[in-house]
Amino acid sequence: MVEGQRLSAREILERLVGFATVSRDSNLELVDWVEDYLSSWGVTAHRVYNPEGTKAAVFANVGPEIEGGVVLSGHTDVVPVDGQEWSSDPFTVVERDGKLFGRGVCDMKGFDALALWAVQLAVEKGVKRPLQIALSYDEEVGCTGAPVMLAEMVKVLPKAAAAVIGEPSMMGAVTGHKGGTGFLTHVRGYEVHSSIMHRGVNAIMEAAKLIVWANEKNAEGAAATPAPVAAMFDPPWTTPHVGTITGGTANNITAKDCTFQMGFRVVPGDDPKAWEAAYIAKVAEVEAEMKAVRPEAGITLEPAYNVPPLVPEEHGAAEALVRRLTGDNASRVVSYGTEAGQFQQAGYSAVICGPGDIAQAHQQDEWLSLKQFEAGQDFMRRLVDELAA
Repeated sequence: MVEGQRLSAREILERLVGFATVSRDSNLELVDWVEDYLSSWGVTAHRVYNPEGTKAAVFANVGPEIEGGVVLSGHTDVVPVDGQEWSSDPFTVVERDGKLFGRGVCDMKGFDALALWAVQLAVEKGVKRPLQIALSYDEEVGCTGAPVMLAEMVKVLPKAAAAVIGEPSMMGAVTGHKGGTGFLTHVRGYEVHSSIMHRGVNAIMEAAKLIVWANEKNAEGAAATPAPVAAMFDPPWTTPHVGTITGGTANNITAKDCTFQMGFRVVPGDDPKAWEAAYIAKVAEVEAEMKAVRPEAGITLEPAYNVPPLVPEEHGAAEALVRRLTGDNASRVVSYGTEAGQFQQAGYSAVICGPGDIAQAHQQDEWLSLKQFEAGQDFMRRLVDELAA
């Protein structure tokens, strides 16, 4: 029997957190370590780089090369700690009061560690159906790494029957989430003194028209009767949103530039393309008014991200698996986005189930309770037992 790097789940978590894989930086040192760890157990890893070659996803098949296995999916990147006041080193796992503290312990290196720990169990048990590991990059900046990884997975690995995306859900089954799409919007005005503002174009005031449009759409959504699937969500409508805005030169000059990101959290059942088209049409309307004053003015849009929703499946294999292993029968959907919709779009039955509370994600002194980490270990033991049966 292969005897690999025998590490506890806790030790693996400590290794993973020790790699400061903030999304703006490389994750290649972590990927190197994961590949070495998998190789020590006789498992061949496959690496998929980003276009710049600075980051990579890694995936692998443990057990027989046959269809019908289970994918355990996580992301390797974490959000920054800039401006946060941590009580300890964010990139060192510290235990206090029954909690494990560190950047990413909850979102989502806790699950990544459990998935890699399950490799040891799968090799030793001799699973009859494969356990597959899929670790992406750049989830935190728009889920841009998973599609590249999935495109290679479907070519290289036998098709799995279910994909478990381990975002923090308190080890409960989450069967649906909203999708996300958005545009970086750059409004270009024409500068004049504000005393003769009618001769110029104020980029900020024109941008405000687009933001008012978003408010109007939210009001319409709140007033409408939601469709049955949309009614499961809080709020039960697609929400346009602007979180930051920059622009302008001085209070007495019409703003030459204004930039913001218009984002949409789209309920399953709504067409993201229809929302994009509606926004583009509104932009064209505002732009025409601007150009009527100064032809030099205009608006440019740059796609920022596009994350498909996770649509609740009827008799889904992934949901059934998680409910069988956890005993959880509650109905849950969430308004944030994950890579689960991308797995579903690639043809996998998908569900979200992972340790920890999403409320801890991205926070200073991010933590994961020992109780949840242990519940994750129990889940992995039961999963491997099922694959070995």
